[in-house]
Amino acid sequence: MKHVWTAFWIENLKVRKSKMIWVTLAAFTFAPFMAGFFMFILKNPELAEQSGLVGEKAQILGEANWPAYFSMLAQIIAVGGILVFGFVASWVFGREYSDRTLKDLLALPYHRTTIPAAKFLTVFAVNLLLSIHVAVVGILIGWFVGLPGWSTAGLAEGLAVLLITTLLAIALSTPATFFACWGKGYLAPLGFVIFMVVIAQVTAAIGYGQYFPWAVPALFSGVAGEAPVLPWSSLLLVLTASLAGIAATLSWWLWADHQ
Repeated sequence: MKHVWTAFWIENLKVRKSKMIWVTLAAFTFAPFMAGFFMFILKNPELAEQSGLVGEKAQILGEANWPAYFSMLAQIIAVGGILVFGFVASWVFGREYSDRTLKDLLALPYHRTTIPAAKFLTVFAVNLLLSIHVAVVGILIGWFVGLPGWSTAGLAEGLAVLLITTLLAIALSTPATFFACWGKGYLAPLGFVIFMVVIAQVTAAIGYGQYFPWAVPALFSGVAGEAPVLPWSSLLLVLTASLAGIAATLSWWLWADHQ
């Protein structure tokens, strides 16, 4: 376990020194600003039209209040998070192949599962911090816009939905790590993530989203306009997909012929 934490510290140092995390952070920060912009338009439709922020024929449906705002933030994390979290996972595992540093890691006097275990912890920590950043920025923007309907109970419920949605989206980033190892870089995992997002949209549209793991976070966030309640079988599918990704990645590091 000591070696895992040492490797975890090194992986976090790689992330902090990389431009990738700052670019990703900037891109993800744009999401709560867009959510706040939509809330401002819904709250002040006439002012937004007179100031030229929206066109006369623009149609933005919804309510401008804190529950609706938290639901929008959860949907952003559910859909955008799968892409962003998958990108982070792809980078953490795929960079060793692109930078040709895998042979150096394999030469370390550690068990072969130590490095990928540290990488998984890094992916979880980075993605969780990204979601916390989005939630904090989003709440500040909501206060600035002056949304009605604030309450302690509503805050607790909204944050709970955000947290569960985040954990579901992070869990679904683990299969991308296997494709990063199998594809020896970034392209294969990114292609996999994008393909899963497309299939998730299709399955949700035809009413079978609860049976497809990558559609579950969006459904839980209320993207379909329903309460964030799903059967345990859907959550079990997400857990199964996540564990399968972890097992496949560890197996690759253990038994693959690394050239």
